[in-house]
Amino acid sequence: MGKKIVILGTGAQGSTVAQRMDEEPNVDAIVCADYDKGAVDALVGILTKATGVQLDASKYEDVLAVCEGADLVVNALPLAFGKNVLEAALAVKAHYQDFAAPEGLVEEKEGVDTWLAGIEYALAEYGPRFAAIGKLAVMGTGSAPGLICAATRVAVRPLDTCDELYNIVYEGVEAKRFLPFWWSPITALSDMSEDAYAFIDGKIVRTPAYGLPIFRSYDYCFDGVPLRCVEHAHDEPVYYGMHADTHFKGAKNAYFKYGGVGIQFSEPLYRAGLLNRDEVEFKGAKWTPFEYALSRIPTPPKTRGEIQEILDEGLVSDTGAMVVEAWGTKGGKKVRSEVHVYAPGLVESFEKSGISAEQYLTGQGGALFTKLFANDKYEQTGLITSDMLTDAEVDYYFESAAALDITLDTKIVEL
Repeated sequence: MGKKIVILGTGAQGSTVAQRMDEEPNVDAIVCADYDKGAVDALVGILTKATGVQLDASKYEDVLAVCEGADLVVNALPLAFGKNVLEAALAVKAHYQDFAAPEGLVEEKEGVDTWLAGIEYALAEYGPRFAAIGKLAVMGTGSAPGLICAATRVAVRPLDTCDELYNIVYEGVEAKRFLPFWWSPITALSDMSEDAYAFIDGKIVRTPAYGLPIFRSYDYCFDGVPLRCVEHAHDEPVYYGMHADTHFKGAKNAYFKYGGVGIQFSEPLYRAGLLNRDEVEFKGAKWTPFEYALSRIPTPPKTRGEIQEILDEGLVSDTGAMVVEAWGTKGGKKVRSEVHVYAPGLVESFEKSGISAEQYLTGQGGALFTKLFANDKYEQTGLITSDMLTDAEVDYYFESAAALDITLDTKIVEL
């Protein structure tokens, strides 16, 4: 008998998962739920196996009711609803997939990083609970974190020992119209206005936003022009630091570096104090710089028609880079293992699926994790982050990715 998948959240990520699972022979039923009934109806209308439900995810009882009978619950909702969905998945004895690491798992205390503590709590407390019912929960399952974490596992394979890990993402898609972000502006500016996380000398630490710049030259997409990438608040260094000895051959340092159009736009705002969330007074009026800056940023395109309009106006560039570097030793020599992720750009993503490159990579990256569930390819139970896949799970992930024209190129460079 085929599986029933409940997908909570019908934005770009949830919608892509639903469409990919609609094609899976091992999936019989899909339930799509969101507070936005119009978005639910529009999605269900293009699927063959789906039904739709309007959901207020702040009410645990409503989440529980939607999840009844599910084999897998996919959480593509805002982070604040994570605890409700986790508990519901446990209650109905379903597998669980989350695009992020849910918030609200631990109480806020002065001097405690509640987000970091929440990840530790999820692994330590929810892991045994899912294992006890023979189910698996996977967190951080988009493109980054997610796909890039699986690629990092590929990067460390050839090494005997690993010292440093770099996850490098460069956004090179730029439209002629003013459009600094192709995803949620509030998420983008929130990440870009916070101190980042890094794993340095064996410890998870905070680093200044836009700090510790690196310069990389990748001939395959930027003709050897050095790319400037800086610290950026992301999950990956935290995951790698927690699992350095078990999954990353003893790495002592790990960084997430980000560059491109969004950074070039937001960094001057940050340095001018325009991403500050504290209320200020100016000419007799009180306002919050962050909220004002956010109000001036256009909403990214979601529909086929909106993207087509941007393409008709023209692009400045349509490129990008996602690279993993693992620095270490092999056969007694110092080497750098590089994994370059190739994926469709904006024009190709639109031609293939009628969506943006951001939607394509993040949504498809997430759907590949769901595909492992649909086809019983996971070998584990408990709760893991996306960097903790087994080698067989990683291999299946990228075999499936290749069918979507998401491929890897691995090279070893002697130092």
